[in-house]
Amino acid sequence: MSNAATFLTKAEQDALIRCVQEAERSTSGEIVPVIADMSYDYPRAGLIGSLICGSLAAVGFTLALGREDMWVFLALFLALFLCFSRLFDAFPALKKPFISKREMRDEVAEAAFTAFHAHGLHNTRDKTGIILYVSVFEHSVQVLADKGINDLVNPLAWEEVVALVTDGIRAGRPGEALCAGVRRCGEMLTERFPVRPDDTDELPNLIIEGGK
Repeated sequence: MSNAATFLTKAEQDALIRCVQEAERSTSGEIVPVIADMSYDYPRAGLIGSLICGSLAAVGFTLALGREDMWVFLALFLALFLCFSRLFDAFPALKKPFISKREMRDEVAEAAFTAFHAHGLHNTRDKTGIILYVSVFEHSVQVLADKGINDLVNPLAWEEVVALVTDGIRAGRPGEALCAGVRRCGEMLTERFPVRPDDTDELPNLIIEGGK
């Protein structure tokens, strides 16, 4: 499974940082791309997957052994359940069939909101922070803006940025997609939040969470 550290090449990371710096030259807004491994570890999906796979495998082994003893089945099930539990923990991608799209959307939205505050985007001088959050495991993108921006920009406008970035990632161009998203955010901010003479770069231009 791809993780946050390998989602972009080093060259793409450097190019994205330059895109952020260029976009912020004409606005007092702060645009922060955040790339995370996954938004949640989905323990319930691992439990359900282990129960289902452990049960099916235990039935198969019990029949293959020609045994109809419930105790044999239970012993096999417990052993296989533990094995599958470790397997799901080691390879989170195996959990995906047991996670609903709605659960993923909710977890990504919550993780983006948490990252917004954890990385201080709510503490900019003019309340003009924007997070462009990418969760690699869920293949999902969220854009959140602070109050100073949302007072003047319709929050629905960020759906355009999400679509722009998501389409580019699906096409296998994650670096270009994120740069395009950053530029679009910059365009929307420049008109309403022009750069100020004493403007400073208050936040990091790229954050990678949990990459190994």
